[in-house]
Amino acid sequence: MNPPPLSLSPAALALARQLHTRLRDRWAGLPGEPPARANSVLTAARAAAIPDDLRGRRAELIVEASDLDMLRRAVDSDADAVVVDFDDTFSPTRDNVQAASDALAWVAESDRPLLARTRALYALEPHLDFDGPAIAALCDLSAVLAARPERPIHIYVPKLETPAEAQFWHDALLLAEEHLSLAPNTVKTCLQIETFSGLLNIEAVFEPLAPRTYGLNAGRWDYVFSLTKHLGTRRDTPMPPRSQLTMDVDAMRAYAETLVRVCRAHGAEAIGGTASFAPDPQNSQPALGAVLADKQREAAQGFTAAWAGLPELLEPVRRGFDAPAQSENKDTPADLYHRLTDLPDPGPLRLADVREALEIALGVFAAWYRGEGVLVRAGRIEDTATAELARAQLWQWVRVRAALEDGERLTPERYRQERRAVLGDDEPASRLLDHLVEAPACAAYFPLEAQRLHLSSDSEKPE
Repeated sequence: MNPPPLSLSPAALALARQLHTRLRDRWAGLPGEPPARANSVLTAARAAAIPDDLRGRRAELIVEASDLDMLRRAVDSDADAVVVDFDDTFSPTRDNVQAASDALAWVAESDRPLLARTRALYALEPHLDFDGPAIAALCDLSAVLAARPERPIHIYVPKLETPAEAQFWHDALLLAEEHLSLAPNTVKTCLQIETFSGLLNIEAVFEPLAPRTYGLNAGRWDYVFSLTKHLGTRRDTPMPPRSQLTMDVDAMRAYAETLVRVCRAHGAEAIGGTASFAPDPQNSQPALGAVLADKQREAAQGFTAAWAGLPELLEPVRRGFDAPAQSENKDTPADLYHRLTDLPDPGPLRLADVREALEIALGVFAAWYRGEGVLVRAGRIEDTATAELARAQLWQWVRVRAALEDGERLTPERYRQERRAVLGDDEPASRLLDHLVEAPACAAYFPLEAQRLHLSSDSEKPE
């Protein structure tokens, strides 16, 4: 039986209908082509001022939008700001989307500074119809802005890849402001620079949204996933496993430094990544110490704030930005592409790294089917971003028949053997991962493939 349609508030439904009427045809042409020449300095535009309620903050607490208990904890916490997330930590079942939309009414009453991250532009919302399946990002945006139009919730814009997508968001926000009788650029945004194309075209992505954009945000694992897709068919050696992709790797430093450099050129704020350790209640200091060190590194690079994945991580995130250094870097666009793509050859892969990728992908996929957007595993919070990276790495390793530490190769047959040791063939998570890993090309996003296989998070277990 199909779930019933979503029931948005009248104000949110009216706004969503207006946005779809005006923008559906444009959306169908996305993502659009990147500029002919990436990395050029294309604009002298200045960023918007940091909103008053976000000035001086250091630790933003990100919360999955339908986790009602955690939302209550978040608005009652000492977080400098709360991010209501419809994207990487969110499983978009009909019930979850409904619960998240309903919760916005009471979350918006909080005096805590609020931000929301919508789903990305690729996603559909099958439980609403506006002359066709609804565009999830426009539905989320409508629900968020209609919840408190007199003092709009700030917006994180995820997974930008091209200037056409940035222009689409600019026009959508202008239309929303007009519909809600708000002055242009009232709604303030922070852009997530978490795709390889988005980074290469960072100036062109920033320009259309500059009058309302106060900051740029680094999303490490989404970015590495995107980089893996880009390099996957260009590279004959294995991509490094996640354990080797620390921010001390020069290619990762180049990513962070590029984002900070562009922020400084245009007067924007640089927001760091998510602290995603899950401290052991019996011995929390190793996790808290790792978070503190990571945020001190970001501060030294020029970031001024970051996300905490749990309330208990707020204090080390905040402390990490006590004394930001004013570092400078002198990279020029001419050498940037080489630095960004010059990842080390990991040599023969450890079986532990292959199994970690399998366990992350299968674990998050299985949780996603249950309507859960995150998974705590081995002291870390895993979500759709880390699952996307894990399955893309497995795809690339199988494509190049990566050497393993036991002297064998990661062939499709060996992949199946290792996958079966984690989860059986009949599980939806296994069927999805096999489809993704054994495909000739690296799929764009796994939720799209789940829909194509009729394995969406609202589906019954397949026959």
